[in-house]
Amino acid sequence: MSDATGLGGERGEQLVGVVLVSHSAAVAASVADLARGLVHGATAPVAAAGGTESGELGTSAELITAAARSVDRGAGIAVLTDLGSAVLTVKALLAEGDELPDGTRLVDAPFVEGAVAAVVTASTGADLAAVEAAAEEAYAYRKV
Repeated sequence: MSDATGLGGERGEQLVGVVLVSHSAAVAASVADLARGLVHGATAPVAAAGGTESGELGTSAELITAAARSVDRGAGIAVLTDLGSAVLTVKALLAEGDELPDGTRLVDAPFVEGAVAAVVTASTGADLAAVEAAAEEAYAYRKV
């Protein structure tokens, strides 16, 4: 897991945190770096939760939980995932009810484009619903 960056805007407002869950630590960290790099100014807190504790491919409930706690600033947390078992792991954590901070939401969005949209939107001080909507709208981005 990479460390969370962005401690709020210039006025210290609470920002929505973003957690990026991938089967690969390198992919999660790279997407987090890309999203942060496209924000001009203060960045919403972002954490990557990729792979397993031993560095293998897979997902880890412990890494996801730690990432969510590291970006929790009280305004909610948007969690984006790459593949099926990452989704299932986050859903299981949400179902348990006490593993993830209050206001944690699994967002149905494409991983890279959705992550960029989520981080950019969260960095403006938008609320969790707006961050989720921006990430979900990334499904409509056309490349050709």
